[in-house]
Amino acid sequence: MGHIKEPKGVDFLIKSEPLTDNARKEISEFIREYKKMSALKSIQKKAQIQKSE
Repeated sequence: MGHIKEPKGVDFLIKSEPLTDNARKEISEFIREYKKMSALKSIQKKAQIQKSE
């Protein structure tokens, strides 16, 4: 396997800035709400499957 050179003017290193406390809280809240909604959907699907049998 050969070495792939970076094209001129292109940098493949990714350096993200650290998250602020506010951004971290917003992301955590979004994930928490998303998981709640996903859990409710899976419970509803299971209930519908059991009713149809």
